[in-house]
Amino acid sequence: MSTRFEDRTDAGERLAAVLTQFRERPDTIILGLARGGIPVAAAAAKALYLPLGAVLVRKLGIPGHDETAFGALAWSGGRIVRLLNRPLITRILDHGVRREWLDEVEKRERAELLRRAATYPGINNDLTGQTVLLLDDGLATGATMRAAAEAARSGGAARVVAAAPVGSVEAYTAVSRVCDAVLCLHLPGKFRAVGSFYRHFEQLADEDAISLLNQ
Repeated sequence: MSTRFEDRTDAGERLAAVLTQFRERPDTIILGLARGGIPVAAAAAKALYLPLGAVLVRKLGIPGHDETAFGALAWSGGRIVRLLNRPLITRILDHGVRREWLDEVEKRERAELLRRAATYPGINNDLTGQTVLLLDDGLATGATMRAAAEAARSGGAARVVAAAPVGSVEAYTAVSRVCDAVLCLHLPGKFRAVGSFYRHFEQLADEDAISLLNQ
């Protein structure tokens, strides 16, 4: 299998090709992690004839090392689900990161989550008894996917399946602990940034994600 995806739509179509057991199932919904996971989810939902929605997530990045998450937030039915990597927080505090810096990151990301919650469609689905397929464009640390899984559980999901085109082994392991199943098309031994596995990996605007959800 090629280790490079053309774009997020191509990635979603490839995921759909290995998720055919869920095709047209009446108890199943696909939720894309906003924003990057929404085009992936939209392509998969179209191919599998499943309803599409979104789950709003925000990574809590370590100040100065934003790609490394000390936690994540997710929106679930009018409240915010908060997931923290407490052992990592202890280590970074011991290495000079100040607690108020972490608090400021969380305050900023909570505000952004609330802003999106006021504008994004497809985020208040009734998940009671549903099989929820959570799709993202990649799993780097797994923090946002784990928060999304917790949000789906708190929304009443009976089964949670996470899927991504590419991921790190560490993220795959972490997500496996909170989901009923995890699917990654590519688990490279040496993981780089998610975008390095795509030919086209443009930054998505709110308008792009909202347009896909409205379709």
